[in-house]
Amino acid sequence: MHYKTEFFVNKSLIRNNAATYFIADIAANHDGSLSRALDLINLAHEAGANCAKFQHFKANKIVSDVGFKGKFKSVSHQSEWEKSIFDVYDEYHTRDEWTEELVGECEKLGIDFMTTPYDIEAVENFYRLMPAFKVGSGDITFEPILEKIAGKQKPVFLATGASNIREVKRAVETVLQSNANLCLMQCNTNYTGDLENFRSVNLNVLKTFDSIWPGMPLGLSDHTPGHTAVLGAVALGARVIEKHFTDDNFRIGPDHKFALNPKTWSDMVNETRNLEVAMGDGVKIVENNELETVHIQRRCLRVRRDVKKGTIITLDLLESLRPCPENGLSPYDLEKVIGLKIKVDIKAGEHISWNIIE
Repeated sequence: MHYKTEFFVNKSLIRNNAATYFIADIAANHDGSLSRALDLINLAHEAGANCAKFQHFKANKIVSDVGFKGKFKSVSHQSEWEKSIFDVYDEYHTRDEWTEELVGECEKLGIDFMTTPYDIEAVENFYRLMPAFKVGSGDITFEPILEKIAGKQKPVFLATGASNIREVKRAVETVLQSNANLCLMQCNTNYTGDLENFRSVNLNVLKTFDSIWPGMPLGLSDHTPGHTAVLGAVALGARVIEKHFTDDNFRIGPDHKFALNPKTWSDMVNETRNLEVAMGDGVKIVENNELETVHIQRRCLRVRRDVKKGTIITLDLLESLRPCPENGLSPYDLEKVIGLKIKVDIKAGEHISWNIIE
């Protein structure tokens, strides 16, 4: 099916060799406070985020209170929550009535606003306010919302955590039926922050995605500690990075523990920008900053002793030593010069060049 290899989110180009686009997922880290949400937008902007993202849902439209009171009451990162799953979702959702103020704050700062809508009503209510949609991993099999989001003709960022390639293909096909602007994001949805999670982040899936959908914009929605996974993903071609964002990792709340704070976020952006520059264009040349070292590190052919004009070059006359001037002869020229005559007197240790050889 047809898809675009590049698209814009407002002024930001999304493409696999463009500058990395950073999405700060504020999500529940506003802790139910509009003023905190506004402050976090400002902090994310200052730390280098391109986008501040929230999550719009109603508890009764995303989770079953009955279902989570059964066998799933205490699973994974949710096992540490003091309140019920339903109550946590109800307490930490982004309030609908905040949305226009959040959008206005983003516009004032020049940072994009985005949300992950978890019900059809949220899609309809807010699509006019957003330049793009993010689809969370949990909804990769929820085709009604995929279809609704894709139909709004805004770029779609699709996370693929806890899914297999068959499910990813089905979700991609669902989006592409009506929307060619898709960024596919590798994700691992274990939010415990355990270092063992690096064994499961599976960045090489990005290469699999690229083999199936060549040139499709790729990204990483990451929940591992530090910047290792992010830098690896960028090196593999991902140019959209989403991480959770907070101002304090020690606050009480569902997402603070594994989020980045302003300092670590800024470090991630800076390290990624350095990596982007370091990736280069793939053309192997002597780089500008090597123009001096190429001479001081390479060997050239030099004479072992004083040589008189007319001397025939023999193997025992020459040795290969640094440095190598521009007109110096490389060690691989040795066989070419054996038996030739030197036209001038030269001192021991000096290099030979074609202009002094007959």
